[in-house]
Amino acid sequence: MDEESRSLTERLRAESGGGARYERLVATEDLDELAGVLTEAGQPLWARELAAFRLGLAGDRRAFESLVLLLNHRDPQRCVSAAHALARLGDPRTARAAAALATNELRVAYALQPVRLLAELAAPESVPALITTLRRRLHPHDPYRRVALACVDGLGALKDTRARPILNEALAHPALAEAAVRALARIPRQRGGRGTGRG
Repeated sequence: MDEESRSLTERLRAESGGGARYERLVATEDLDELAGVLTEAGQPLWARELAAFRLGLAGDRRAFESLVLLLNHRDPQRCVSAAHALARLGDPRTARAAAALATNELRVAYALQPVRLLAELAAPESVPALITTLRRRLHPHDPYRRVALACVDGLGALKDTRARPILNEALAHPALAEAAVRALARIPRQRGGRGTGRG
């Protein structure tokens, strides 16, 4: 069991109060049973999260919609767990969904994990979405500095030359300047072409 799985099971054990239902969902290897939790009416949120997380780790795409909802949840811990599972799900819709969440200004308070997920996925949608999100964070007194920093770090990790202009703009913002210097140092300087490798 990886660290994120351990953290989730401990958190949901406390949230659910433990008990036979919880232990069953933690232990079962029946993916149909887990998928049923996502479609049955009246299931508590902890059960839906646990089922979606386990299905995601198993690569079962029936988890996709539930995990995307959790990725944009008001509870940061649920967002972290959903991002972890989505990164391992392998669903081609994931990057598009993460990009939509990251660039939705009405939900920017919950954009941190979608931004980090985009960087991890290194999908075609990742760089444009991170640039768009970061550009919106570069006005004075923006309250979402953690989102901006995640965009800067993600663009550095993706090493795409398209990010150079927006990272140069970020240098003018004291809260972002150090991270922007690091990110720019990771991006190839050659003319033409796009450095999209990650290393």
